[in-house]
Parts: sequence; structure tokens; C-alpha cells
Amino acid sequence: MPLRCEIATQDKLLFEGPVDMVVAPGSEGEMGILPDHAPLLTTLGYGVLRVRQGGAEQAFTIAGGFMEVQPDVVTVLADVGEKVDEIDLERAQAAKERAEAMLKAVTPAEAEKYLALEAALRRSTLRLDAARRYRRFGRPGPKPSRKPEES
Repeated sequence: MPLRCEIATQDKLLFEGPVDMVVAPGSEGEMGILPDHAPLLTTLGYGVLRVRQGGAEQAFTIAGGFMEVQPDVVTVLADVGEKVDEIDLERAQAAKERAEAMLKAVTPAEAEKYLALEAALRRSTLRLDAARRYRRFGRPGPKPSRKPEES
């Protein structure tokens, strides 16, 4: 009997459907969830969350959030998330380069700005690494139809 899985961010539902397995980036390390798993509530770190359905696998970048596991349901509430196949590599590379350049210009007195830029760089690097590793055959993602994110 498959698990029912829902993966959502605050602004959209990334995935909903039956899965055979969920592999998530927990804050303490990667964890695999199979049907009839013991109930669990955990925080998520930065990483790639994968869902397996039969022989197919879908991957999502996740940057923080929570995951609730019940024996037949997995619910992921991600702070930030994106389907790997939808990542625009050029846009992610540009965001990474902007964050790197801005980090070099921050003074030690601007600790809060430094932490925000460091988080943006971490998200951009995660998106690029995930797209390169999990995207099928280097297929380019769709051009975004929404306004550019502030990374």
C-alpha cells in the first residue's frame, strides 16, 4: 500500500499523490520513509527531497521546513521548495553570482545582511547542484513566468 504524500510551500503545492518512498533532508541527516513508518514530526534542512513512484523518481529542492509522517501519509511543509525539473539554470547561476559578489562587499558590522546573503548563496548553490544531479539528461527548465526571486 503506497503512502500519500503532499509537499507544499507557503505559496504553492509542489506535489500531491501516492508514492512508494520519500527520502528527505532532515536537519540531522537524510531519512527514508516507507509505508507503515512510525509517526514522526521533524524539521527539515537544506537539500533534495525525493519521492519514488514505481520506477520513477521526482526530486525537489527544499530549504527548511517541517515534515509530519503518519503510517500512510507524509506531509512536507517547506519554507522554500522547487521541483528540480523546473529550475532555470541560467537564473540560478546568476543568483549565485549576485550573492557571492554581495557577500564580498559586506562588512563585519553588517552581520544580519551577511547571514541573509549567505542563506541566498546556499539556496542558489543547492538549486544548481540539484538540477545538475537530478535533472534528466540536462533538460533545460521552463522559463519562469513569475517575477524573479530575490536570492
